[in-house]
Amino acid sequence: MEKKLNQRRDPIVYSQELQYSVVVPLYNEELVIHETYKRLKSVMDSTGESYEIIFVNDGSRDKTLEIARSLCREDKSIKLLGFSRNFGHQVAITAGMDYAGGKAVIVIDADLQDPPEVILKMIEKWKEGYEVVYGRRIKRMGETFLKKATAAVFYRVLKSMTSVDIPVDTGDFRLIDRKVCDALKSIPERNRYVRGLISWLGFKQTGVEFVREERFAGETKYPLKKMVKFAADAITSFSYKPLKIATYAGTVLSLSSFAYLLFLLEKLFTRRPVAGWAPAVTLCLLCNGLLFILLGIIGEYVGRIYDEAKGRPLYIIDEKEGF
Repeated sequence: MEKKLNQRRDPIVYSQELQYSVVVPLYNEELVIHETYKRLKSVMDSTGESYEIIFVNDGSRDKTLEIARSLCREDKSIKLLGFSRNFGHQVAITAGMDYAGGKAVIVIDADLQDPPEVILKMIEKWKEGYEVVYGRRIKRMGETFLKKATAAVFYRVLKSMTSVDIPVDTGDFRLIDRKVCDALKSIPERNRYVRGLISWLGFKQTGVEFVREERFAGETKYPLKKMVKFAADAITSFSYKPLKIATYAGTVLSLSSFAYLLFLLEKLFTRRPVAGWAPAVTLCLLCNGLLFILLGIIGEYVGRIYDEAKGRPLYIIDEKEGF
């Protein structure tokens, strides 16, 4: 099955003349896509080198696809991939990388929170010999205190739980060398955490700092539900420590229960039984609650094994233009 999966994602034969590929995932971005195109084109034209911009429409339900299609037909440097449905942000990035033909591949979201002008700094670092150049956020504009706090906690918890050096306060905004892109294609994981996979690959990496701007228009595509799933994918993909936590918690729970049983037996034999059922019922509820939490942790890992075993393709392309 893995062989079939890799066959579906063969590296694209790229032109030696094409220098940069810019991958832009799109999901309901009709309010911002024109401005995104304008700023990206201005930045890439200023390099004086050849480039392509790959829009990946991730099952948008507004006019995003129609606008991207018209831009593709007006500008030969624009290419378009359209999914048959919404497969998710990380899969959209993966598809763009699969079809990218440049010597360097740049990933940037369409919402303009990550300034396209920072790409020029990334290119400078790449030309210095770095093979991965990621953007590090030193300030986040237009975001709530809760989102900033949870993001800061998440990145640091993830870093403490994994042996892979995943830089904190970074997103998917980055430049990767062709060799890194080709190596990433050999990883067929389903529940993807792309920035973590790139860190796992290794190679020579560095970061450039920038201030993350407020969203240009529209609404965030990462509500609480998606953020929780994203965090779960990241942790379960790069750490098995939650399973160790389950083992430790189960051990503590078993020892505590045994100690409480001895306590009850001692009261029984000394004819001073504990009055009422409240302590026993409370302990049972606590034990059952912890057991279900531990089963849930194990279930997260089993569910991901099931996803991998099915061997379905990561995405289905409904249309391509410009390739």
